[in-house]
Amino acid sequence: MVIRRLPETLINQIAAGEVVERPAAVVKELVENAIDAGAGRIDVAVRDGGRVLITVVDDGCGLGPDELTLAVERHATSKLPDDDLLAVTTLGFRGEALPSIGAVSRLTLTSRARGAGDAWSITVEGGAVGAPIPAAHPPGTRIEVRDLFYAVPARLKFLKAPRTELDHIEDVLQRLAMAHPDIGFTLTVGGDQARPLLRFPPSREQGAEARLVRLAAVLGRDFGDHAVPVAATRGDLALSGFAGLPTLHRPTSREQYLYVNGRPVRDKLLFGAVRGAYGDLMPRDRHPMLALFLELPGAEVDVNVHPAKVEVRFRDAQAVRGLLVSALRQALAGAGHRVVSTGGAAVAAFSAPPASSVSSSSPAVGGDGAAAGGGFFHRPPARPSLALAEQATAWQGPASVAPLPGLEAAPSGRPAADMPPVATAYPLGVARTQLHKTYIVAETADGMILVDQHAAHERLVYERFKAALVAPGAEGRLPSQGLLIPEVVELSGAAVRRLLAEAEALARLGLVLESFGNGAVLVREVPALLGQPNLPALVRDLADQLAEWEQASALTERLEAVCASLACHGSVRAGRTLSGEEMNALLRQMEAVPHSGQCGHGRPTYVELKRADIERLFERR
Repeated sequence: MVIRRLPETLINQIAAGEVVERPAAVVKELVENAIDAGAGRIDVAVRDGGRVLITVVDDGCGLGPDELTLAVERHATSKLPDDDLLAVTTLGFRGEALPSIGAVSRLTLTSRARGAGDAWSITVEGGAVGAPIPAAHPPGTRIEVRDLFYAVPARLKFLKAPRTELDHIEDVLQRLAMAHPDIGFTLTVGGDQARPLLRFPPSREQGAEARLVRLAAVLGRDFGDHAVPVAATRGDLALSGFAGLPTLHRPTSREQYLYVNGRPVRDKLLFGAVRGAYGDLMPRDRHPMLALFLELPGAEVDVNVHPAKVEVRFRDAQAVRGLLVSALRQALAGAGHRVVSTGGAAVAAFSAPPASSVSSSSPAVGGDGAAAGGGFFHRPPARPSLALAEQATAWQGPASVAPLPGLEAAPSGRPAADMPPVATAYPLGVARTQLHKTYIVAETADGMILVDQHAAHERLVYERFKAALVAPGAEGRLPSQGLLIPEVVELSGAAVRRLLAEAEALARLGLVLESFGNGAVLVREVPALLGQPNLPALVRDLADQLAEWEQASALTERLEAVCASLACHGSVRAGRTLSGEEMNALLRQMEAVPHSGQCGHGRPTYVELKRADIERLFERR
């Protein structure tokens, strides 16, 4: 075989295979160039998912005729003035985008430099570069990419449907728009009857407020209303952005937007840090919504490790991960017991009577909101049974039950019926009654709260266990109670070994285990917070948790998973009657404990109904 030098056209096509994967990659490269050119407005138009036409127009610094010729040559760039690959301060730098795009399409680049009297245009068709010619254009640049992949028809077979390719283009533009709220972006779709798909005007606000407005425009109003600011620095590292509350989650990580020096990336290290920060706050197989922006010196990160520039390499990866985890946990802890307050809208949507059950001719009876709803149901509600009527009487005070472990008396020391009017000092209100021995109903200043007593108490117990890991008591462990008759729990040999390997850490939490042969452990003491748990079920769950986290590098993460299991088994169960003091004590502690809006498994602990939501249920507004 004879070694030969490949022709320039084929070299460009190979480079295009690395850089131009699909139409969205073309849009990304061209829009990033516009941002680097200092544009204040960027307009993108596509036809047939980008196959037929992609147009990007900006009002940036523009190019002269000599620069146009260089711009379509390989490895020509204005973004490495010192020839230092570690000093990249722009979004683009490889010098391959325009020639690679021109190698597989019909590319027309028209530009006019700021302050210049004339515009110039140059074409690249299948890698063949034409000469610059005069053109008419305002200051800025216009790039048209027609018939993408016409020069390599085999690549067309790998493209998806136009709607799918358009979705990828939309995602690319949204990611760039979130990082640059001071720039206006538009995306137009279609040919002669084009329609705008995205429109993000430049933000009038400044700083973090401008970023939140843009994020809300992209991610939705729910994110804007239920996101907490994230801001932290550590040495040369700086992190900013917004993170959604743990109860605002999605089935995939698609709505996690991570940026390094303004560049959108999808890096495994950063995603892993996000999972670690939300660990015990998120339901399994659910993912939080967030947008985080990491800034660090160029010498500390290598952005030249992927042709599409979506992956990076950090010099000190552990420092970056530590900053993300600590900053996110601090921001979420500052949110206190806040949860996503969409419960009222959901209840109103599902509680509206069907049209067939409402009479438009029913007489208006009493109340200013009766007639406004268009009538009442045909049939009155059935008469309640005697037992139900007796249960509906007023709250009679605390029930005769054993004290709940870990709950002190409410501040007033009085039952719910004797509590004073709701005060603004109680964000979660005052307990009024208990439903089905499972849910606590509390009245707030402007609505009501429905609390899942098991989930809420589970979070409180869990936080106590976690605190013991950081600052154990005077004896170096949580209080425990010895068993009069130690209990033997049979397990597999592997499960026994996992438990005994963590026996010292479990003893700090108040659970004392000993070996009892090859296939069993002996439980001598249990944490006092747990009351009287089902020990076999508890020990088996702990063994399963340790198996799941066996490969984890951090002992703290494994122990937090153990704490979640302990808290679940030690919390008040559904079906237990609570006294008024216990219910109010639970509410007060929820207000004081961080992350009390969700249990250790990430489920919400309460739902809030504002007074306006209740009025909508009864068609008063």
